[in-house]
Order: sequence, then C-alpha cells, then structure tokens
Amino acid sequence: MSKKTPVTISDIARRVNMTPVTVSRALNKPDLVKPATLARILEVAHELDYVPNAFARSLKRSESMIIGVITASVDNPFYSEMIKAISREAKTRGYTIMLVDTDGSEELEAKAVDTLLSYRVAGIVLSPVSDEPAYQPVYLSRLSNGDIPVVQLDRALPASPFSHVVLDNYHSGLKGARYLLAQSPAMGRMLVLTGPAHSRISEERLKGVKAAIAGSGKPVQLDVFAGDYTLEPSHQSTLDYLRDHPLPDAIFGFNQLITLGAMKALRDRDIAHHSVAICGIDRLPFADIFGIPIACIAHDASLAGSSAVKLLLERIEDRHLPKAQVVIVGELENGVGG
Repeated sequence: MSKKTPVTISDIARRVNMTPVTVSRALNKPDLVKPATLARILEVAHELDYVPNAFARSLKRSESMIIGVITASVDNPFYSEMIKAISREAKTRGYTIMLVDTDGSEELEAKAVDTLLSYRVAGIVLSPVSDEPAYQPVYLSRLSNGDIPVVQLDRALPASPFSHVVLDNYHSGLKGARYLLAQSPAMGRMLVLTGPAHSRISEERLKGVKAAIAGSGKPVQLDVFAGDYTLEPSHQSTLDYLRDHPLPDAIFGFNQLITLGAMKALRDRDIAHHSVAICGIDRLPFADIFGIPIACIAHDASLAGSSAVKLLLERIEDRHLPKAQVVIVGELENGVGG
C-alpha cells in the first residue's frame, strides 16, 4: 500500500479554484476572508483531511508552540508523573510537548538537544542524565548562549545559568532517617542504598541521614551502597549485603526503584518486609493496593512538573527574567506512628 501524500494548501486551492494565498489567509486569519469563501475552504479542507504543518508555520513565523522535554528515564514512576503534569500544564497554555527519553545516555542527551534546537522549540525542560560536578556536557555552552529558555527539573547541571525545580534532598534524607531511628530504639545498623556516589542528590540525601544519626546520639553503623536510580543495582547490592552481614535494623532506599530493588532482595531471601524497618524516598507505585504501605518521604511530582512549565513559560514571555529556583519539600507518608 502506497503511503498517502499529505494534503497541502495548494491542493485545497485547486479544488476550490482559488489562489493558495486566499486559502492560507482563510486557514490562518479567517476574520479577513468572506464568510462564504471561508466556509467553502474549510469544507474542502475537512474533506481532504488537511492537517496544518505546525513546524513549517513556526519556522515562517519565527515562533513555536512546542515545548521540548528531555528526561533521563521514563521508566522511573516519579518522572512519569512529572511528565504527565508537564503535558497537562503545557496544554492549558496552548503548547504541545515533544518528549525525548535519553535512557541515561550522555550521547543521546546531546542528540536530543540538537534535535529540539533544530525544531526551534519555544523552550526546553531538561532533566540531565547526571548532576555530578564533573559532568559538563558539550551542549551546555550552546544552550547558555542561545535564545531558547531552559528550565532544569530534578537534576541541575553544576554552575548552569538556568532556572530549576529540585527536591529538598537534604531534608528528605533527614526525615527518612529520623523515622527509621524512631522505629528501632536499639538500632545498631542501617543499610542505605543511594544513587551514583558523586551525584549531588545522593550526597545531599546522605548528609541528611548522617545528620539524623548524629542528632540521635545512637552508635549506628551506617552501611552505604552506591548504585544508580534503577532497580537492579540495589537488588544486587542488597543480596550481596545479606550474604555477608546479618539483617540490618533498617533499610533506606534513595528512590522508588532502589527501594523496590531492596524489597525484591528480601523476598529472594525469604525475609518478610515487615521484619526490618524500611523507608524510601517517594511513593512505591501501587504498594497500598497490595497491603504493603511502605513508609516514604513523598514529593509532589505533579507540582514539580507543573512548576517547571510555569517557570519556562514565564521565560518564554520575558527572556530577561532572572534565574529562579523552586524546591519541592517531601513529607513522611505511611509511617508507623507517623
């Protein structure tokens, strides 16, 4: 079956026996066309299934109604919630999002930036693959010197000039550790499963954990295993830990997938999840449905996503607005006695 050729303004013009200029005016500035002429053109456009070329129109007008969204992983449930909120908020202002999942690849992230710039998007919501101090992507200077507004979400590139929406990572670590300490008055050992060791998110959350332990006055052994923000590394780290150590008094996972990886390891070893105090950062998806209300420090992912779009739209309208920061605070949920 041959591929259907897109209908153009010229095709409509031939059918109605008018000039392409008249058809274009009817489709783009209908108030300048006689009602009878407009009705005929719209009727034929509908019959031919005409779809406007939004990209071509944006090039001609030097404007776009597309917001680019670059995310490191749509597999992360927290990111999925943020993306849904970004899309909803953008729609209320007449924008459409163009989503690119880099799957944690620096190369794909650089290509994503190039692609969005080539489409002349109105702005970009960027969640970089890394927030480590050493990560200085090649596209950073191009975005910094360019005319397209950028807002970073969740992760922020070091020393970047862009506004950003981030989580209150220090206090998330602090609140989670305090909850776990309260669950085990005689706590001797806490297993903490983090993201990348040099990630600023991991470092801030770990600072909060250490501050909670120091404030408790308890001689807690802190065992830290770094991985990434996916399930399998934490699953393997927990299995390795359980092989070489007795069951810890508490387990703290630094995101949803990390916490799920630890719980999977407990199941593999036939250890009931309620036999050890567990806390994660952000809600476990659908856990309550199965009667497993795991304690967590929950952040409002929808608020994070919508806040990023609002910051971006403000900067699309006024390119001279100063750099801004929004911090999403997390709160304890499902805590026993919390």
